[in-house]
Amino acid sequence: MDDDIVAIAIDSTGLKRFGRDEWHQEKHKVSGKRSWRKAHFGVNDNHIIESAVLTHKDVMDDTNAVYQTLEKYFPDAQIIIPPKDNTFADEFHHSKRMSNLIESFALGIMRWQKLRNYGRRNVSETAMQRYKKILGNKLHSRNFSNQNQEMLLGCSILNRFTHLGMPNSYRVG
Repeated sequence: MDDDIVAIAIDSTGLKRFGRDEWHQEKHKVSGKRSWRKAHFGVNDNHIIESAVLTHKDVMDDTNAVYQTLEKYFPDAQIIIPPKDNTFADEFHHSKRMSNLIESFALGIMRWQKLRNYGRRNVSETAMQRYKKILGNKLHSRNFSNQNQEMLLGCSILNRFTHLGMPNSYRVG
């Protein structure tokens, strides 16, 4: 394996918007309408959040636009996004997206993930967990622009913590 390979794992998680919590909704029989934003993080192998964007809850990671943007800025990058269950092959989908779909169908999703080192994305999942455990899973600002700034400040705080040092973890048992 080439040591010069650089990987950025992109993942997303939901953050609750400012509003009433579940306890209030249940107690007063108020509508439990989902009200949240989606935070997308790009995290490198050293657990540094390189990029972050806040979107509305219905924005997906596995779209042609994502593939096109990544290919525009990183033309030689391998884009490894598992296709959604309802994805189908046609000429309108991005070629790398179709390649992932065909390979995962031919090999099976587990073998495809192992072949593509998909497990390396755990750094982004760890970043999501750190964000929610340290900073919480709620946004306190009311408007979208301020919520975005709040999320970016949270990422900056996590990066500062990461620069101070990460714990060493060992498997037991």
